[in-house]
Amino acid sequence: MLILLPPSEGKAGDGDGPPLEPSALSLPGLAATRERVLDALDALCSGPAEDARQVLGLSAGQSGEIARNRALRTAATLPASRLYTGVLYDNLGLPSLDPERTARSVLIFSALWGALRPADRVPPYRLSMSVRLPPLGPLAAVWRPALTAVLPADGLLVDMRSAPYAAAWKAPAVRVRVFREREGRRTVVSHMAKATRGALARDLLANGADPATPEELLKTVLDLGHAAELNGTDLDLITH
Repeated sequence: MLILLPPSEGKAGDGDGPPLEPSALSLPGLAATRERVLDALDALCSGPAEDARQVLGLSAGQSGEIARNRALRTAATLPASRLYTGVLYDNLGLPSLDPERTARSVLIFSALWGALRPADRVPPYRLSMSVRLPPLGPLAAVWRPALTAVLPADGLLVDMRSAPYAAAWKAPAVRVRVFREREGRRTVVSHMAKATRGALARDLLANGADPATPEELLKTVLDLGHAAELNGTDLDLITH
């Protein structure tokens, strides 16, 4: 089982380790595309600040993110397991889980790095997969061939990614959706869906679950106390 996670917009403020070593990152087949995206982001953030804000979707009060992006090659790093914050990662609690298990079973997608293992050390950055980064264009399209060539398409893939990151690598996977049920009616959950996915991912990892099929995944999720249904290739979690 491999759990596919999105990154988060919220990130730890500063790293506490040595500067970036691109050759030390996992999935070395992504190295060339990582360099292309990093170079393009550096060029953008070294130019007019207003251009960078517009491309990156930043407010005037977020100008510090531009300076942070300019310093990525020399900034202090930290493991991806501690880099990403926010609702999903608060409920997942990657740093408190067995590192050997998370190394095997977790893949974090990134607009800058393509995909990371939890132990990969990178600096805090600001870049979303929905960005059209000059001169490369839409980042999902930039990453798709590299990710397709490198990532495994076998085994059970449990997809918890948001749409822009799912677009960067399309593989046969069980997509995790979250619904709220009230008085017999179900509605799509947005914000709290992140918390629910994070809690489910933690339960799967902490309990050593290793389902091999969607049906085994459903049984495992039910045994862990979650309300769920399997609808085609979607695992629907039901909250009340």
